[in-house]
Amino acid sequence: MIEAKSLDLTFQTNDGPVHALKGVDLQIGKGEFVSFIGPSGCGKTTFLRCVAALETPTGGSLTVNGMSPDEARRSRAYGYVFQAAGLYPWRTIARNIKLPLEIMGFDRAAQERRVDEVLKLVDLEGFGSKYPWQLSGGMQQRASIARALAFDADILLMDEPFGALDEIVRDHLNEQLLALWARTEKTIGFVTHSIPEAVYLSTKIVVMSPRPGRITDIIDSPLPKERPLDIRDTPEFLAVAHRVREGLRAGHAYD
Repeated sequence: MIEAKSLDLTFQTNDGPVHALKGVDLQIGKGEFVSFIGPSGCGKTTFLRCVAALETPTGGSLTVNGMSPDEARRSRAYGYVFQAAGLYPWRTIARNIKLPLEIMGFDRAAQERRVDEVLKLVDLEGFGSKYPWQLSGGMQQRASIARALAFDADILLMDEPFGALDEIVRDHLNEQLLALWARTEKTIGFVTHSIPEAVYLSTKIVVMSPRPGRITDIIDSPLPKERPLDIRDTPEFLAVAHRVREGLRAGHAYD
C-alpha cells in the first residue's frame, strides 16, 4: 500500500538546509497497522505528510496504493486525522463529517447514509446534531476519525491524534481504535510518542532517529490481533516495548 525507497527530504531555510528525512526504506502492506515512534523532530509527521502529498520529497521514491502521493490524493486513497480534531464550531458533528462528502459531490442521500454509518463505527450514534463544544475532547477526536472515514478510503493516516488526551481517555480510545481497525480492515499509519501506545496498537512499529530522520528499527509485533488492555502486563508486550526503547537509544548514537 505504501512503499518508500531511499526517501530523502531537505527543507531549504534562511538558516540553511534542514535534513528532515534521510534514506528511508519502508513497505507497508494492506491491512497493516503501522506506528511511527521517535523523538520530536525526527520526521515521523513529515513522512506521513509526504504520503499525503502535503510535502514533496527531495530524493528517492514513494508510492501510495501503486500511485504517486499526488495521484493518491486526487483519487481519495487516504483519510487524514490531525493532532487537533479541527472541527468547525458552527457546524454540527454530522455536518462536519459531511464536509468532505459535500466537497466531493456526493448526493444528499449518500451523505446521510455515510454519516450514519461512520457515526456507528466510532460509537457516536445520537450525537450527529450536537456541536463540537458540546462533546468531550475524546468524542471530538472520534468525530474527526469519522470524518476521515466518511469517503471510505483504503488508508487512514493518523498524526498523534490522542496525544493531548489524559491517560484514561487515551486507553479507551486505543481500545476503540483497535476495534474500528478490525471492523474496517483499513491500512493505518499512526504517529505517536508513546511506547505503550505504539506496542499496543501496531502490527509493525517503525522506530526513528533524531533529525535527519532515519529508521533505526522495524519491529513486526508478535502480539495477537485481539488485545485487551491487560496484555500490556505480559512478558511478550514488555519484550517488544524494551526493543522499541533500545531502538530509540540506538537512534541517538547518530548525534
